[in-house]
Amino acid sequence: MSSVFDHPWLGGLFADAEMAALWSPEAQLEGMRAFEVAWSRALGRAGLADAEQAGAAAAAIAAMEFDLAALRAATARDGVVVPEMVRQMKLAAGPAQAAVHQGATSQDVIDSALAIAIAASLDLMAGRLRELETALRALSDRQGARPLMGRTRMQAATMITVADRIRPWVTPLADHIERLWQLHPRVARVQIGGASGDRKALGDAAGIVVREVAAALDLSAPPASWHARRDGVAEFAGLLSLITGTLGKMGQDIALMAQQGIEEIGLSGGGASSAMPHKQNPVQAELLVTLARFNAGSLAQMHQALVHEQERSGAAWVLEWMVLPQMAQTTGRALSLACSLVASVNRLGRD
Repeated sequence: MSSVFDHPWLGGLFADAEMAALWSPEAQLEGMRAFEVAWSRALGRAGLADAEQAGAAAAAIAAMEFDLAALRAATARDGVVVPEMVRQMKLAAGPAQAAVHQGATSQDVIDSALAIAIAASLDLMAGRLRELETALRALSDRQGARPLMGRTRMQAATMITVADRIRPWVTPLADHIERLWQLHPRVARVQIGGASGDRKALGDAAGIVVREVAAALDLSAPPASWHARRDGVAEFAGLLSLITGTLGKMGQDIALMAQQGIEEIGLSGGGASSAMPHKQNPVQAELLVTLARFNAGSLAQMHQALVHEQERSGAAWVLEWMVLPQMAQTTGRALSLACSLVASVNRLGRD
């Protein structure tokens, strides 16, 4: 069974093309290529490689086509794709191959590409959070004064208004946007550490190389490598779960409000039943709950990946590759789905 994100029909529920593109193999390969291009150029500017050769190597890497079948076979053998990438890049660079990858490691390449994907994801999510916040506030302005039964522990409590019900849906969104910007400098960072994380191979030119590569990739230049410190990556995963948790709360409320006999909300759109044509299932609301629960469970695995032994981990690092792209796609889908769900609301409260 393929992933639900690219499944032939389940993809209709789970797929989010924009977020998927940011975490696709093609995007990852281009991120790694961008690092290597920037690296070769930085070596030349820092005097660690002949400037003409560095420029030629960078141009060759930027223009080359990778042999994907060879990358797959080599990854099965080496555990990482970069050694085979470097072999192919050196062939493409020819006489300029001395300016290819010199002083860098596989983790520098892969983690810097990861930082590029995270930075782009933060930007995408910020836009969608603002869109959802605007839509919910507009909905509250239109229907917020209507009466609604407040419910505690799923039992009738006291009368409230629609605005009271919407408030816990919309209020956290501004906090999430603030969290995004606070997180950005902690995760959108170039990774340059070298063999053991001490940048020793770059010598006195380390600072120049780090600044040059960071600027080329539009990432920040941290004073030290972070390849054995995964708190930033785990914090990003935590934020993904916080966002989907907020949206899941809204979805759960809406699903309960849509129950027959309660009918405190009117929704347009799909939700047909094959056996009961009188039903309109709150599919989008239910899916928000599913997505929230998926991310909540996945977050524990990302916290397992915090245990990076010594100067580099094979096991914990690879676990991130399995989990984080799915969490990002889950969050992207939840945000687009929430916007669509709010747009489908045509009535809130009871007449």
